[in-house]
Amino acid sequence: MPLGQAEGWRAALPGWEYEFPRDHASHPDFQTEWWYFTGNLRAGDGREFGYQLTFFRQGVRPPGSPAASSRFVMDDMKFAHFAVTDLKDGRFHHFQQVSRGAFGEAGFEAGERLAWIGDWSCERTGQHAFRLRAAEGGISVDLRLESAKPPVIHGENGVSQKADGEGRASHYYSLTRLVTSGRLEVDGNSFEVQGTSWFDHEWATNQLGPHQKGWDWFSLQLDDGTELMLFQIRTDSRRDPHSGGTFVLTDGSGRAIKNADFQLEPNAWWESPETKGKYPVGWRLAVPKLALDLKIRARLDPQELASQPFAYWEGAVEAAGKREGKAIRGTGYLEMTGYAGRIIGLQAPAE
Repeated sequence: MPLGQAEGWRAALPGWEYEFPRDHASHPDFQTEWWYFTGNLRAGDGREFGYQLTFFRQGVRPPGSPAASSRFVMDDMKFAHFAVTDLKDGRFHHFQQVSRGAFGEAGFEAGERLAWIGDWSCERTGQHAFRLRAAEGGISVDLRLESAKPPVIHGENGVSQKADGEGRASHYYSLTRLVTSGRLEVDGNSFEVQGTSWFDHEWATNQLGPHQKGWDWFSLQLDDGTELMLFQIRTDSRRDPHSGGTFVLTDGSGRAIKNADFQLEPNAWWESPETKGKYPVGWRLAVPKLALDLKIRARLDPQELASQPFAYWEGAVEAAGKREGKAIRGTGYLEMTGYAGRIIGLQAPAE
């Protein structure tokens, strides 16, 4: 069994052959999986919004377990997060749903539906096209997304390594520029919106080591038609050497970014009044081999999802700087975990 793996679950190992649209669907042999959509949207009157809709599958009973005698016995926990950042009003709306799915009210992979929980759903409408719907507490989205680029695979040989040891990795790909249109509603006000979204799909089993405390993950869509995914994994005293990312060129091809290739420093912070987590909401990023130098800033500081089983910050950001000596700007999303407690369900047990 690979180091630190939970018994009965499949580990993310080198050699995975990605196939689409197959790999947009569920991978129930792995313990943890998510379908992650984020984006920046603009209404016809210029009003701007950020949004997140994420579906999580956390395995409870490993493959090969005895047949359940009751529909209330879970094979996996289904939960989802939905958030909208209203930049004009400076408000962040976030919601969580958790379900056993005992009566089909939540699940994964039924026809073209990839994931759903209650009225929240992700449906595949084409090879790399989707419809997203969610409504809660006077906030709703109904969006259609179509990818302008093919999937980009992160890491090497089919795996994105996150820690030392066989299996401390994930299978991970992204659709980095999804043309997005649809309808968004905030407190009874309805807007026709357009913009750009990002889709991350990742599946793994205990990908983090016990010494790793969290991560800072960036997805940026730049105005020269390129994109950047970058993450740093934090330990108690340093950045883990498995940190890295991918730079996506205009033709959709990816260039790997290694830990030694970039410098990333925080320069502004926000403290959550609810969890007391202190999050860096401003950053300076340099990738010398790409001649890329950016300042990245949250578009709104309070974008924390104070949820269970753990709280994290996920929100809209903007970037400005230079690439190859030319001015460049962009928008995207930033996720920060481990600042307000342990990351439940993603870390391997201590050896």
